[in-house]
Amino acid sequence: MNPNKFKHVDYLWDKKKAKALGEDQLALFLYRSNILGADLRITNYGGGNTSCKTIEKDPLTGHDAEIMWIKGSGGDIGTLTRSGIAGLYTERLRNLKKTYNGLADEDRMVGLFSHCIFDLESRAPSIDTPLHGLLPFAHIDHLHPDALIAIAAAEDSKKVTQEIWGDTMGWVPWQRPGFDLGLQLEKCLAENPGIRGIVLGSHGLFTWGDTSYECYLNSLEVIEQASAYIEQKIHQKGSVFGGEKSASLPPEERKEKALKLMPILRGLCSSENRMVGHFDDSSAVLTFVNSHDLNRLAPMGTSCPDHFLRTKIQPLVLHLNPTDDLSDTPKVMAQLEPSFEEYRKQYEEYYTCCKRPNSPAMRDPNPVIILLPGVGLFSYSKDKQTARVAAEFYTNAINVMRGAEAITKYTALPRQEAFDIEYWLLEEAKLQRMPKEKPLSRKVALVTGAGGGIGKAIAQKLAAEGANVVLTDISVPNLTDAVNEYSKDIAVMAQCDVTNGASIVSAFNEAILSFGGVDIVVHSAGLAISKPLEEHTLADWQLLQNVLVQGQFELAQQSAQIMRKQKMGGDIISIASKNGLVSGPNNVGYGTAKAAQQHMVRLLAAELGPDHIRVNTVNPDGVIVGSKIWEGAWAEGRAKAYGITVDELPAHYAKRNLLNEIIYPSDIADGVFALVAILPKSTGNTLNVDGGMASAFVR
Repeated sequence: MNPNKFKHVDYLWDKKKAKALGEDQLALFLYRSNILGADLRITNYGGGNTSCKTIEKDPLTGHDAEIMWIKGSGGDIGTLTRSGIAGLYTERLRNLKKTYNGLADEDRMVGLFSHCIFDLESRAPSIDTPLHGLLPFAHIDHLHPDALIAIAAAEDSKKVTQEIWGDTMGWVPWQRPGFDLGLQLEKCLAENPGIRGIVLGSHGLFTWGDTSYECYLNSLEVIEQASAYIEQKIHQKGSVFGGEKSASLPPEERKEKALKLMPILRGLCSSENRMVGHFDDSSAVLTFVNSHDLNRLAPMGTSCPDHFLRTKIQPLVLHLNPTDDLSDTPKVMAQLEPSFEEYRKQYEEYYTCCKRPNSPAMRDPNPVIILLPGVGLFSYSKDKQTARVAAEFYTNAINVMRGAEAITKYTALPRQEAFDIEYWLLEEAKLQRMPKEKPLSRKVALVTGAGGGIGKAIAQKLAAEGANVVLTDISVPNLTDAVNEYSKDIAVMAQCDVTNGASIVSAFNEAILSFGGVDIVVHSAGLAISKPLEEHTLADWQLLQNVLVQGQFELAQQSAQIMRKQKMGGDIISIASKNGLVSGPNNVGYGTAKAAQQHMVRLLAAELGPDHIRVNTVNPDGVIVGSKIWEGAWAEGRAKAYGITVDELPAHYAKRNLLNEIIYPSDIADGVFALVAILPKSTGNTLNVDGGMASAFVR
């Protein structure tokens, strides 16, 4: 097939890049893997597996040995590097057939893979290792293309496979990945010599080639043929999913509904563990959620193991009228709570019915995928990346159902088979090996003034400790530079003028649409004006009040509204100043505004405490190095007030505190972290981060 005629896959092989890799088969294998993973229609994040076999010198015997290189456990082919693969002696792996004692022996076999390791820096071999090792081909792709899983999950899958490819493709019925499935692939090839690949029932695709390029091209051709077959069937049928039952709201209305719902849904999904959210209203999602067949297909669950491991056994379909006003939070909550209770009950019944004597304890029974006709898909998980990937996988599942229904009829995995994958002891062991979550994991923070100085340092600290962060600032260039330090799954930016209520609302909307809500709000945006009373203008006074005091007030209003919807409490932190406690010359406007910030914190703490929303103050002093506030007139004014030069300010401020320490933006960030992560029972408090200023002691 001419690659230029591909319509359903992206042909990404760059001959110049491949030529530059020369005869390095390992490098070509990694290149092939990465470009396959770049097309989500071929395989999603973390899904599928690729391998190649090379001849290497055995360091013990000096003889040539065939080595299989394969994506290691937990890896992703789209981002695969040398450090993410396992290297095993192929002969040793095949010799494991002599010790295999049947399906009950599967878990023990995985432990034996380590006895086959050639490369001492190998990643742990995945469960797919024998599927590649027992086949003789130099290059193998195991992929989860939507089109192939649609064929694999269709009723009469074997018959459909033969209709499309005749005798050139093998077919193996569903079986959980493991050593026996590798034996089934080996048997299928022996009974059908000359085939170009194998369809795995309800699972995916195996294809191969003598070179990395031949393998890549073979994979794309098979997927292209399957995709074209499905599109022809859909065209003949005239509609998918039984046609449209509900109409999509216009894009802006979908966004508006999502903004109102996401904090509520987040709270309901977080009954056991706090979750981060994601929203998707793509055309594929809307076609499914608006269809007549939604209520028939959604409860069936997904077919491919990689899908439901990330999306749970089935989604929750909401029965809300999307055109209703969703502003009445208590009313919406009353409508939604029974659906969540029923979902949790059904999940517990699924666990109880299917569990084995040695099954791990039941996991969080809350839904990961939530569907709302007319609006779209909401997904919730431990972090943004996991929530986003779950939505992507469910979109793959939608495409699978679409194709299977067009061909014959969609079939899902039996519940017991699905359970045995979800609660597989090896899968549990993988979960237990994952690194401990960071202190602020699962939390969302919004930081004002995050384009530089103290605000930027606070955002960096919160993100480093596991939070998702919305960086806001009035300066777009500063903000852009700051947010470019992060991936989009960790941080996003929102231009925000804290003197403008609409701008503040827009920033919080960004937090909701990006991450599902907000847990930590830090008001660090500020400015300083140092002038004698007679030179201090009313405009100066109003600017200080608007940025420092009014901005804090409106931020608190928006924060409390969202946090109350979530019903998970939260933190509001004001970055004030020693100047709100201590009188000094040439400082009437700034000092008054800072004092107002500090007392507002106490008032808010008293009011919001019953909602477990904690409100605290961090008081910096003398943060000169790296602080935006000390650029320009403020530094000159303070230097003039103390009768020194601007260059002498850092030493002056360090000498005057009890510890004789220079205070940096990172020190203020540590203060914020302490309040939100270490002191969960503190509210209405003031934490001085100033090296010890006796005049600023609160008590």
